Amino acid sequence: MHATHSLVATLEKVRKRYGATTALDGVDLQIESGKILALLGPNGAGKSTAISVLLGLVDPDGGRAQLFGQSPHRLAARRRIGVMLQSATLPETLRVGELVELTATYYPDPKPLAETARIAGIGSLLKSPCGALSGGQLRRVQFALAICGNPELLFLDEPTTGLDIEAREALWRSVRDLVQEGSAVLLTTHYIEEAEALADRVVVLMGGRVLTQGSVDELRAQNLKRQIRCISRVDAEEVRTWPGVSAATRRDRWLEIEAPAAEIIVKRLFAADAELTELEVQRAGLSQAFVKLTQESQA
Repeated sequence: MHATHSLVATLEKVRKRYGATTALDGVDLQIESGKILALLGPNGAGKSTAISVLLGLVDPDGGRAQLFGQSPHRLAARRRIGVMLQSATLPETLRVGELVELTATYYPDPKPLAETARIAGIGSLLKSPCGALSGGQLRRVQFALAICGNPELLFLDEPTTGLDIEAREALWRSVRDLVQEGSAVLLTTHYIEEAEALADRVVVLMGGRVLTQGSVDELRAQNLKRQIRCISRVDAEEVRTWPGVSAATRRDRWLEIEAPAAEIIVKRLFAADAELTELEVQRAGLSQAFVKLTQESQA
């Protein structure tokens, strides 16, 4: 088991430009063992560049990147990480089991093949050539390649793209188990619910800078609106005129309302429609907070 909550990777005031484009502008990032850090942001925010700098694939123009207190170029540091990039090409004629076993030989203390196959859910694929796999199966094999070396730090770049719901949830469980054992995870994803389900901390990048960071609950708290949903005959246009209502829309039979103070609105709904049913009140999720933050930054 790896050490608990020690600092395993950092970016310190990292800057990176590509011609006239600033990809990273003084970015600080800290990744701890036994924790999942989600890196969020719209396309072009700097997420891929940040990962490339941490992996030693790109050198920063300023600032410093470290893996386990060393340069990302050091082999000793690189052998302690596992990487699942958004896209990768696998040798089509090599069988899955052969590829995983070959990859594991690059690491000093790899997982046994059977354990890697169980965690990644590829037991039935070990004898299949990589060229015969579906998109979802390829993603699971890529996950197996990322974890076969028993990494202390795991980079997951859009890990569940192409996976069905069952496979996605299975991968989530596997990631949680690895973190329970002490591994650190840097996750980038366009699925906000994925970050909400997994992350201990979230960093939002925008235009190469850290827009905000904190726990999921802390980021939710930056959007104090409540989501009210019910089946009601009350007209949405009328509800939009009520004090305290931020938005109101109708989707078939459902009336959906956003409001900072739900109790007042709920009381008025029942006064307007005593036959109202299926009432749901939820706080705004990470998705709404993310949209609010990025829209305010763009404005």
